[in-house]
Amino acid sequence: MPDIKLFSGSNSKYLAEKIADHYGYPLGDIELKKFADGEMQIVINESVRGAYVFFICSTFAPAENLLELLLMIDSAKRASAGYITCVMPYFGYARQDRKDKPRVPISARLMANVLEAAGADRVMTMDLHADQIQGFFDKPVDHLKSEAIFMPYLQSQDLSNVTFASPDVGGVKRARSYAQYFERDLVICDKERRKANEVKTITVIGEVKGADVIMVDDICDTAGTLCKAADALMAKGAKSVRAMCTHPVLSGNAYENIEKSSLTELIVTDTIPLKKKSKKIIVLPCAKLFARAIRNTHEYKSIAALFVEK
Repeated sequence: MPDIKLFSGSNSKYLAEKIADHYGYPLGDIELKKFADGEMQIVINESVRGAYVFFICSTFAPAENLLELLLMIDSAKRASAGYITCVMPYFGYARQDRKDKPRVPISARLMANVLEAAGADRVMTMDLHADQIQGFFDKPVDHLKSEAIFMPYLQSQDLSNVTFASPDVGGVKRARSYAQYFERDLVICDKERRKANEVKTITVIGEVKGADVIMVDDICDTAGTLCKAADALMAKGAKSVRAMCTHPVLSGNAYENIEKSSLTELIVTDTIPLKKKSKKIIVLPCAKLFARAIRNTHEYKSIAALFVEK
């Protein structure tokens, strides 16, 4: 079996170190240098010839994280790495997965193209904004599900009065999987946007009176949708509202919006580091899941074994 090498992007080291610890193998020696004008240079300070190389690097803002990952891939390819896997807990630009108006890019497809052009042989990520993004790649994609993290957490909670909710129509499939697994009801929040990151109105479809509602989503950016949906659910008679989101982008006034909202708590994973702490935000670690996925990939075992099944 080929040697394994784990490397981290500079802004993902907080997570890569935990993954390496769970895996039981140290991170490799890689160095990011910068010229005076900010141009980056990647130096891998150990041999990767013939090795299975895993680059752990979420591509959250700024865009330099993506460029750094591309440079790491190229460095390993030119150093004769045997197989290169991009471990991207958060896959940036995934929200632009279709052409919904004239003269706009399909950015998720472009990201797939540049990763493959750089030399990636495989991509490992979690909770893409849309499952069909996997089809943008001609290389294998391991699409992990945060259900393997959130569902065990929920099993330790009292769910006797819980109703699951999707904060928008696009996330119904995601929320339904929780409702079916725990045999609870499902409601839908139908939102009308004025423009990007700004919700005009939300209509609740379903009965929530007296229920403890848990909303399920993949990304929390400004938290505008979640907060307005929480207010709408409370106005419909919900007893309490919580939310679970895989990727805590939390930009703009997100923290302020969450603190002032009807949300009791927001449960997220650490695919993206929090910019600051909040009493309402609970962070669940994803390092163990990714360490197991990396091991199964290296040892030619099933990734599907990591998914939650009923």
